Amino acid sequence: MKLVFGARPQGPEGINRKPGRHEGIGRSPSLPTLVPSCSTSGPTPARTGSAMRHPSGGPKRLLVLLAVLLTAPAADAQDGRPAILRDVGIEPRLGRAVPMNVPLNEAGRTLELRRIVRGRPSILALVYYRCPMLCGQVLSGLVSGLGLVTLDAGADFEVVVVSIDPRESSRLAAERRKALFPPARAREARGWHFLTAQKASIDRLADAVGFRYAYDARNDQFAHAAAVFVLTPSGRLSRALYGIEYAPLDLRLSLVEASAGRVGSVVDQVLLYCFHYEPEKGRYGATIMGILRLGALATLFGVVFLIFRLHRPSRGGA
Repeated sequence: MKLVFGARPQGPEGINRKPGRHEGIGRSPSLPTLVPSCSTSGPTPARTGSAMRHPSGGPKRLLVLLAVLLTAPAADAQDGRPAILRDVGIEPRLGRAVPMNVPLNEAGRTLELRRIVRGRPSILALVYYRCPMLCGQVLSGLVSGLGLVTLDAGADFEVVVVSIDPRESSRLAAERRKALFPPARAREARGWHFLTAQKASIDRLADAVGFRYAYDARNDQFAHAAAVFVLTPSGRLSRALYGIEYAPLDLRLSLVEASAGRVGSVVDQVLLYCFHYEPEKGRYGATIMGILRLGALATLFGVVFLIFRLHRPSRGGA
């Protein structure tokens, strides 16, 4: 995962206060290593996913890290991270119910989450629309990954994008939608919902899925990690996928699992036999035993078929 500061022009009402549920300074022992970056510094931040597993240096990344360390508040002696980042991250609460009655705003209309997802599995992304770097990469990565998935948004699943900044308007949401889906790609936007909400609604969603973010009043920035969350049709958190790039296989299998087999094919069920979700990595990995069992089953069927063919009487036989 990766953190980012996104510059904003003014402090939001109701956010410039003492640390609360999403703004504390306590360290969470279950968080993976966090790679900080600064959206206002210019260079592209360190990538997540495969790049995080194979870190590489470079002057741009060093400048990004230096910018964060120089501009952030002083870090505690027992924790190398700045205080604002210490309680930021992802702690997915798999199986927990997400409040489906939470009010959200779509194009000026107030709708409950259940009316938006309409009984389908859904992908939830918590971002903010004026974020100049990380949030855009999360959404672009989601668009790219889903573009290679042979399931249809709006028919098989819904994509729910909610701003974590209560100041943002439906106009900003519509602008972000248009930036991701220009007129030539307007059909691809089917099933995508770009929403705003009051802070109480945002915090209910964030708390339910384990998305811990913080607002830095000193710099007027949000600090948050990168992930998307897959929900079941009834609104339970099924999977969390980390990073800014989402493999089509991970997206497809997570939606198939969340739907309890209502979407997908027999091939997906076979793949789920061989691939298992790894919560600590936020992705699917091959299971050796599943592959071996599937191979043994295929071998057995092959032997039975061969025996049947060898003992099948020929048409010209007596």
